[in-house]
Amino acid sequence: MSEMIHPTHQQQKLQKKKKRKKVLRAILRTILLLILMAALAIGGLFIYRKTNPAQAVTYQPYTASQGTISNALSFSGSLQLINNTTYTADAASEVRNIYVAEGDQVTAGQRLLRLSNGQTIEAEFDGRVNQLLVNAGDKASAGAQLVQVADFSRMKVSIRVDEYDISDVHVGQTARVTVTATEQTVETTIASINYISSSSGNVAYYTATAYVDVPEGVYPGMQATISIPQSEAQNVVVLKLDAISFDEKNQAYVLMQNADGSMKKVNITTGVSNGNYVEITSGVQNGDVVYVETKVNAQGGSIFEGLFNFGGGQQPRQNNNNNRNNNQRNNTRQNNGGGQGGGR
Repeated sequence: MSEMIHPTHQQQKLQKKKKRKKVLRAILRTILLLILMAALAIGGLFIYRKTNPAQAVTYQPYTASQGTISNALSFSGSLQLINNTTYTADAASEVRNIYVAEGDQVTAGQRLLRLSNGQTIEAEFDGRVNQLLVNAGDKASAGAQLVQVADFSRMKVSIRVDEYDISDVHVGQTARVTVTATEQTVETTIASINYISSSSGNVAYYTATAYVDVPEGVYPGMQATISIPQSEAQNVVVLKLDAISFDEKNQAYVLMQNADGSMKKVNITTGVSNGNYVEITSGVQNGDVVYVETKVNAQGGSIFEGLFNFGGGQQPRQNNNNNRNNNQRNNTRQNNGGGQGGGR
């Protein structure tokens, strides 16, 4: 009878260790294979994008028209009181008579109240009783505040003008003050300029002041935009600034369509610009249609784009000439001018 041979405990441990090594090698080979496949996919996508740019050229049309265009320097400020006085008691006394009430309109020289020591308070200017701080019979110590009168009909607004714009701002110059909260606009002039500068960083600023006859509902502290017209062109050809491109020599041009549908480059000269529209002094006539070249990523793409979700559908991208156009527009100093006509 043959004798069965059973593996020893040590032999069993060696067999288990060999099996684990085989499993680890299989897992490592699988990981390396996946990494290699991913690298090949990404490399293939890179080569595809380099050799097959999925872009289509399109042309955005703009139409020139005739109108008026102007530009202006624009600043921010707040309305401030010019005449504002709080009257006080000269010495300790008692309030004998009060001749006005809060909210009353008063004129220069009008009596406001009288104290027991004979002091009579009179308005120094035309205005309104803003606060009545005492009642008849009240005791008033020396220096006690009695009544406040302010002129809310005429105020001032001061603006900070930097060193680059100060040569374009002059005393007597027409200015438009638009109150932000009420959207009311008032015509005025620049009354004074303080040419002793204050500095902010490396830029010097100067203070210009204008006086404003304000309408009802406008109060001190309200924010306002102050625009100073610079130049205006009437009955001229105007074109949206987005329609203009610039070459490497910063020459402005537009694209116009030939009879066969192809595009030709036409150099133009420009005049007044307000940052949105621009006057065309040569190269384009009223009613002409001009074009701007754009590049659009095409739909679809390669299998890799489908797998990894690259591409992202249609994404318009302006050409480099329009990027220069944007820089040109951002450098235009204006805020309130407007071109009439001329659009897409």
